[in-house]
Amino acid sequence: MNLFDGILGDEESLFKNEDALDTEFVPKLLPFREGQQKEIILSIKPLMQNRNGKNLFICGAPGIGKTAATKWIFRDLEYNTDEVVPIYINCWQKNTTYKIIVEICHQLGYKFTQNKNTEELFKVVQNMANRKPIVFAFDEIDKVEDFDFLYSILNDIYKKSIFLITNYKEWLDKLEDRIKSRLIPEIIEFKSYDEKETSEILKQRTMYAFLPDVLDDSAFSLISKTSSERGDIRAGLYLLREAGRIAESQSSKKVTEEHAQKAIDKLEDFKIKKSSDLDEDTQLVLSVVKENSDKKIGDLFDEYKKKGGTGAYKTFQRRIEKLSKAQFITANKVTGKEGNTTIISYTKKLTEF
Repeated sequence: MNLFDGILGDEESLFKNEDALDTEFVPKLLPFREGQQKEIILSIKPLMQNRNGKNLFICGAPGIGKTAATKWIFRDLEYNTDEVVPIYINCWQKNTTYKIIVEICHQLGYKFTQNKNTEELFKVVQNMANRKPIVFAFDEIDKVEDFDFLYSILNDIYKKSIFLITNYKEWLDKLEDRIKSRLIPEIIEFKSYDEKETSEILKQRTMYAFLPDVLDDSAFSLISKTSSERGDIRAGLYLLREAGRIAESQSSKKVTEEHAQKAIDKLEDFKIKKSSDLDEDTQLVLSVVKENSDKKIGDLFDEYKKKGGTGAYKTFQRRIEKLSKAQFITANKVTGKEGNTTIISYTKKLTEF
């Protein structure tokens, strides 16, 4: 028996393509989203006939395929036709009209954006974008600070489709009337993957990412189950990558259940371990958010007062900030016709399952 059989060599790796576990990776096949993809394709189809396309509002929880489905279709467009131009922009990174217009210029191939104001740059976009039909996807649209770019595109780009992508279905209700009346989008709602679908998607990614036979079935089952319980494919991708790295750091030739559990423990280390560690008033705020997830902070404060909360609004805001930093909740600022507000969502902890 060779004592070194189970030890990984210095130049060996368990990964075939670690990038396949990145959230930005778009696989060749995207299972369980065929219905939504068909709706997206049908909205673009009129553009292929040199007519105006349909606008879409694409919503659903994080990590369930909204971005991947859109990018998959955009990739196919780029490969198969020059007749329709796809423009994808993440509004978390580009969150103002100026930044978005500059990015559109760059994607259209216009690089001379320095020392030009927004109006000058939009004239460039208008000139270039009206040469061919164009489809815009604005991901995480709830992060934008103003909507002048959207109003200008709706008014001055003639043959286009516009996709607005967000985790928050209620965000559309807050959109300014002057934009909503021109947009008139169809709604595509993505539902969470079930346990079997989660397993199949992660199994597909492991085939891209790992060398054959390095991932133990028990390790995969634990990661798949955890990802399904969290309702987020991205958690599974993180855990697969982290378990592989832990195995490599130990020079193991297999990714075992022990490595998978360590990856889960590492993910959980980013959070306070127990809600019981919080003071009584902060626990009350957390329970209000848990029972009323995805609501505006003002509405949650009203619920907090109804349940006997004694803190002032400023104190309530500090409690929310504390819970957000501890990753018990997420706080997302959104802009609508009523101005700026914050949507508070409850984050399930792995230890709850």
